[in-house]
Amino acid sequence: MNKIIMKHVSKSFGQTCVLSSINLEIQEGEIFGLLGPSGAGKTTIVKILSGQLSYQGSVWIDQQECKNHTDAWLKTIGMSMDEFGFYRRLSIWDNLCMFAKLRGVSKQRVIDVLRQLSLYDERKSAICNLSKGMKQRLSFANAILHEPSLIFLDEPTNGLDPNTMKELHDMIKHLNEQGTTIFLTTHNMEEAEKLCDHVALLNEGHIVLYGNPKALCCQYDHLKTITIQTKDHQKIELPNTANSAQQLSDVLRRNNIETIHSSEANLEQIFREVTGRGLS
Repeated sequence: MNKIIMKHVSKSFGQTCVLSSINLEIQEGEIFGLLGPSGAGKTTIVKILSGQLSYQGSVWIDQQECKNHTDAWLKTIGMSMDEFGFYRRLSIWDNLCMFAKLRGVSKQRVIDVLRQLSLYDERKSAICNLSKGMKQRLSFANAILHEPSLIFLDEPTNGLDPNTMKELHDMIKHLNEQGTTIFLTTHNMEEAEKLCDHVALLNEGHIVLYGNPKALCCQYDHLKTITIQTKDHQKIELPNTANSAQQLSDVLRRNNIETIHSSEANLEQIFREVTGRGLS
């Protein structure tokens, strides 16, 4: 069943067109990735879907036109934005307890979430003293505090070190396994390939490509080759066809393979091919 449907959605600020006739269908319970460089319109789409911006066209979430959603519905979504609006001089604990009270969430739930995200021991720390990674975890904590069915994550790992990024990826996967629909915006193509069931590539307000990441990478594999680096420092390139089976088998039997790679493209290369520019 579709969780989100966008039909011919456009948005302009004055004379500047930011989005042009966007069409999207996002399934309930999937991780969906919206990819594009800064300024492509990713955050604008998130703000439209979360009721923060007006638009032209039709947007349906949970089988109801977005323009008709009530305040009660807004409490069923979570958001993790780069600038979420925490009170910098207050502690982690005071900030989350304030948001919990607004949403009717118990303090025990606050404790549980802080422990889940390894923030409990730092709960008395002021927001202004937190590292980038801790702020991202705190934003994520606030997004899941009320156990929403739909969560928007806007560049959730931007600027994080690899270890903290992996921790957040694991949290996102766990949340999705519990049935939560995740709408992820990112310009990190590796992140999208690892996490997303489907992605849309956004460029200058237009969706230029949509599909499953692995399927797209195979679709844009123009070389269709297998490259083998042998232990005796030879490089062997074979067509990725049944005709190469015997040669590949011979190398395997000799136990002479150091590395082996197929030639499918990644999302960064696909985006460059389709648009002539990079994601970063």
